[in-house]
Amino acid sequence: MIRSTIYGPIQSRRLGRSLGINLMPEHVKVCSFDCLYCECGFLTGEKAAIPSRFFIVSELEKQLRLFSEKQETIDSFTFSGNGEATLHPDFEAIIDDTIRLRDQYFPSSRITVLSNSTRIFDSSVRRALQKVDEAVLKLDSAITSTMQLLDQPNDKSFSSEKIIEGLTMFREQIEKDGHGKLTIQTILLRGSYQEKMVDNTSAIEQKAWLKAIESIRPHSVMLYALDRPAPIETLEKVSMEEMILWKEKVSELGINVVVAG
Repeated sequence: MIRSTIYGPIQSRRLGRSLGINLMPEHVKVCSFDCLYCECGFLTGEKAAIPSRFFIVSELEKQLRLFSEKQETIDSFTFSGNGEATLHPDFEAIIDDTIRLRDQYFPSSRITVLSNSTRIFDSSVRRALQKVDEAVLKLDSAITSTMQLLDQPNDKSFSSEKIIEGLTMFREQIEKDGHGKLTIQTILLRGSYQEKMVDNTSAIEQKAWLKAIESIRPHSVMLYALDRPAPIETLEKVSMEEMILWKEKVSELGINVVVAG
């Protein structure tokens, strides 16, 4: 669990030296998913106030001033933390603030948002995601039953078809407006949960997922495996060799793909 609003920088497998920005409360997870593999653990129902825009921006500027004085480097300002960043009511305004501060202190750094895709139908969220250097949006399975078991959405009617529709709409908006970058992020894993098999790596899963990727046509795809402790111990990390096979399939579609094992 993240214990501060601004954390790091940490060395990310893909983003380099990454400064984390947590828009959710310290010590409390707030999310529209309750993923089986989430390093923050499961939702507890504990209530806590979401930090204000003013507090977040003040904390960010304070840290950036210190890093600048120490001549430290930051590769990415990364919105992640204790849940889903796009749930913050001032998400778009905070993105605007971050762009301003980035340009002032670390103009060569990127701004990245990691999101579970559940808020992609909100126009303000889409506008904000188009402003950053890279919007990394989750699609863990193109098959609804698998997605619901793996990601545990709060809205039980939420489907993979809905996610794919939203992601396709977002990519089309990016092309129309001429700015924005969409990366699809997918974790590959196997295991069990409450006596049910969890597996998004089968041939059927791969076929459905590739069809979705071909439909969405993102700028890039990120495939990754379990790297940090999950809240349950029955999940299995897939091998790099298996992930490379998935990578080759994506490459055949003409889409750039990165693997983090």
